[in-house]
Amino acid sequence: MPVKVLIVDDSGFFRQRITDILSSDSRLEVIGVASNGREAVEQARKLKPDIITMDVEMPQLNGIEAVKLIMRDSPTNVLMLSSLTHEGAQVTLQALEAGAADYLTKDIRAWIDKSDSLHNIFVERVVALGRNKRFIRSTAFAPRPLKSGQSSTVHTFSSDKGGAEPSSPSRSNQNSLTSRSQRTDPGLSSSLRNARQAHFPAHCRLVVIGSSTGGPAALQKILMELPASFPYPILLIQHMPKAFTSVFAARLDQQCKISVKEAEDGDKLLPGRALLAPGGHQLIIESRSPDRVKILPGDERVTYRPSVDITYASVAKAFGNKVLGIILTGMGADGADGAKLLKKSGAVMWAQNEESCTIYGMPQAVVKAGLADDILHLNDIGPLLKNNGKI
Repeated sequence: MPVKVLIVDDSGFFRQRITDILSSDSRLEVIGVASNGREAVEQARKLKPDIITMDVEMPQLNGIEAVKLIMRDSPTNVLMLSSLTHEGAQVTLQALEAGAADYLTKDIRAWIDKSDSLHNIFVERVVALGRNKRFIRSTAFAPRPLKSGQSSTVHTFSSDKGGAEPSSPSRSNQNSLTSRSQRTDPGLSSSLRNARQAHFPAHCRLVVIGSSTGGPAALQKILMELPASFPYPILLIQHMPKAFTSVFAARLDQQCKISVKEAEDGDKLLPGRALLAPGGHQLIIESRSPDRVKILPGDERVTYRPSVDITYASVAKAFGNKVLGIILTGMGADGADGAKLLKKSGAVMWAQNEESCTIYGMPQAVVKAGLADDILHLNDIGPLLKNNGKI
């Protein structure tokens, strides 16, 4: 059966353009359209689509509020379409916190030019998310702990085309996310209830985590488990555009006890600090300067910028068997080639299991190649990191 899609956008042009793209693929069936968030909530309840594509900024009821209501009343995977701006990044991350599965940037030039690349990426993302019936993203988004010196007021962006206004986190939203979290396997995964341990490098010097679709929520869940005294540096390679990574790093830094920042050329590897690879670039470690990161311009010939493969490969050469590599949810196979080099150097590899992935692509590639030392539920990875492979 084809994947049933509901399209939500206040622009008639985009509603038609999205309909044309999706209707051209026999795996997909557009079963309805809506021009605002309120219609989206009603249509989701009535039509029961497999996936919803949703604009962030809409009249009457914005995309974020619509996602909250949809996830409360008729849980459905939602793919947000977001502008490639700082404000768009802020709003998109709020939509992911509200329960959206993933996002795609909305570059109007590519849509007008009918880009084949955009067409293929969009269709494959909709198909993959539409076929996935698991709702596990929001388990990561609990009320945020405050670091020393932080105010209890956090800044959020309204979906109006204005700007930012300070506001307090919504208590009702936090409660709804907590209750949904409790419905999605709050305990240890069955694979670890007996063993309660995983492989861990004997002389670990670095943790490297790669992720893509579903990664923002997965990363947050893991990193929020770690204490400020976490003894290892962490590198984060999340497929994300340039405008988004600085915003994402800042939000993680606010939400986690460890320090998180967007990596800059020359940043030192420090215990208890995570460096997020900047969008549009590559992050590597050079053997001659293994205590700091090097940021390289993104080569257009490389599909992923940043690329998990490129970072894994450089880390394998610089640190050998003193690395813990982790591959999380995401489409495609980025990370599998780099994982081969890590394993050849004696490093340890963990892969997220299918049950807890938004998209079981990148971890599956590592697992199928026989490169994973342990296949772990998302809920277990943070506690295992915190306790050097033991729970």
